[in-house]
Amino acid sequence: MSRHSTRAPARPAFSGLQRLIAGIASSRLPLATWVMLVVVGTFMLVCAMVPTGPEWFGITGSLIVGPAYTWALAARTGGRPVIFGTLALALGLLAVWADRDIISTGTSVLTTAVAAVLGVMATVPARSFFAAARECVVGMGLAGIGAMAAIGFEPAIDVTRYEYLGLGLALVGAEILVFRLGAGLHGLGRRGVAIVAVGAALLLATLLYAELLLRYGSTGLVDWLLAVVDWSRDHLGAFPRPIVAVLGVPALAYGCHMRARRRQGWWVCAFGVAATSPVATSLGNPAVELSEVVLSAVYGLMVGLVIAFVIIRLDLALTGNAGRRRRVAEQAAAVRPEPGRTAALF
Repeated sequence: MSRHSTRAPARPAFSGLQRLIAGIASSRLPLATWVMLVVVGTFMLVCAMVPTGPEWFGITGSLIVGPAYTWALAARTGGRPVIFGTLALALGLLAVWADRDIISTGTSVLTTAVAAVLGVMATVPARSFFAAARECVVGMGLAGIGAMAAIGFEPAIDVTRYEYLGLGLALVGAEILVFRLGAGLHGLGRRGVAIVAVGAALLLATLLYAELLLRYGSTGLVDWLLAVVDWSRDHLGAFPRPIVAVLGVPALAYGCHMRARRRQGWWVCAFGVAATSPVATSLGNPAVELSEVVLSAVYGLMVGLVIAFVIIRLDLALTGNAGRRRRVAEQAAAVRPEPGRTAALF
């Protein structure tokens, strides 16, 4: 009587390693490691700004936070975090090794753009106004850490070019990503087209208002505006940047609120880089003190949230259900599915 072997077929030797890698990827270890790196890098950057500690704290903090932000943005948008994170680290090391202004400045600008876009992409849908305000704080907070990392590369800055280039790169990057997240141009609809057109007009107006006033405005109007800015700086410590207060924060808050109900809210969120990018480039002007930079961002956030509250209320009044109970029910039903804050959007 013959015996048949019942032994299971041999498994490949690397199957155990694959399971280990898959287990680590599905655990919270990568997230915990990323948070630890950002915290350590931020601590070094803060010490460098005080200043206290070794001189190499600043550049080391930038070399930690910059690649970590790039990794997070790639992971959030369904890219290749290992490849792009490594490239960001290589670029940072090149800037340190070469010690050339053009490389260090370029690395700094790219860091501000990544931080600004990550500040928008890291948000989640907000069913209520207070949740939308929280998302604005998250986005601007991430951009603020990115601002310290950008300055850690010690760029040679022309302030105007530095800010405009950072905003332009961030806006282009956000629009490319939102094109997929917002179901493309065909998914905008009439309402979405109107919102994007208004956002583009506000962006153009806020960028050009100062130049137009100085060239074509009446002397009395220019003097009055400058007097208001000077009074705010003397009595309040800072003046909110118009692009942050009028466009960036309202767009980010309203966009997150809209995303809880419609996918096209991503198109509105794209203009949120008008809030995160100025924060990410805010430390580029050495003539402005740190306290004024912080207060300006806080005032811009406060004014922008007031405008966002009015916009959200008008939107609910025109398109939502009438009556408080119906609005509460509508808010409870606003649960459009979207990946969590630490999950990939694509």
